Amino acid sequence: MSESTSDATATEVFAVHRGLLFSVVYNILGSVCDTEDVLQETWVAWADRVRSPGGEKIANPRAYLVRIAVNRALARQESISRRRETYIGPWLPEPFVAAAGGGPADAAAGDAADAVLRAESVSMALLVVLESLTPLERAVFVLHEVFGYAHPETAEILGRSPAAIRQLAHRAREHVQARRPRHEAGPRLRRQVTERFVAAAAGGDLRALIELLAPDVTLVADGGGKAPAAGRHPVHGRDKVARALAAGVGRFPDGLDIRYRRINGAPSAVFFRGDTLFAALTLDLSPSGEQISGIYLLSNPDKLSHLH
Repeated sequence: MSESTSDATATEVFAVHRGLLFSVVYNILGSVCDTEDVLQETWVAWADRVRSPGGEKIANPRAYLVRIAVNRALARQESISRRRETYIGPWLPEPFVAAAGGGPADAAAGDAADAVLRAESVSMALLVVLESLTPLERAVFVLHEVFGYAHPETAEILGRSPAAIRQLAHRAREHVQARRPRHEAGPRLRRQVTERFVAAAAGGDLRALIELLAPDVTLVADGGGKAPAAGRHPVHGRDKVARALAAGVGRFPDGLDIRYRRINGAPSAVFFRGDTLFAALTLDLSPSGEQISGIYLLSNPDKLSHLH
């Protein structure tokens, strides 16, 4: 095989699997920018392997690429953890926002966006829960629960024994199930509640907010110290959250354009100033869908820059 032929083959195979790789790594890291870096590292390793003279043919390119990507993602967790140690205020994962009509907001990442959005269970709320797992538990959960990898396959990817993987999977699943409802409200109801919430918050309507909020609601506002937020800690409880919202948290400067998009597959609101995304809002509803149990408001421009 000539060098040009091997280059073309490497590129074609990587392109076929890029959407899957993006989705797996993004769900492990919760960061679009870090995911793109990991995919670049994966591409370099893959291309070098394909071009290597006399190297054995890779029988299962998909498995090979996933193994490289997942382990590169785990290696990157250390630098992400260091960033979080000095982060100002609550931390939220970087959102992935779909544009009107279902297409990705960033056309260059179209295939990757589609792959993420097809993983319907990985909502912003679930990503927040996954942040509390160990890196290995999170990788096992994502591979097994989200993408359906069997424990022996996961063990091979992570270089662990199947018994160790089963133990990690059990701990991760119990942790997630204790914090996430098994059934979530449908997209139409989520859109309706989101519109009602935006109207009440924008108008400072305390009574309407209290009616919408569950007693144990949590508000997480991530400004990263660079944009208005609700302080350095999440706000818990209906009364405190309603007062914070009525006092101005969630209100933005005049002239912002409110649009309804999908954030990590869920109907949500995004706020634009001209063509620039100013903030992203997604809600977590109670199992009945009648009240809001979680409010995730992200206005840190660093976490929105990939959407510009």
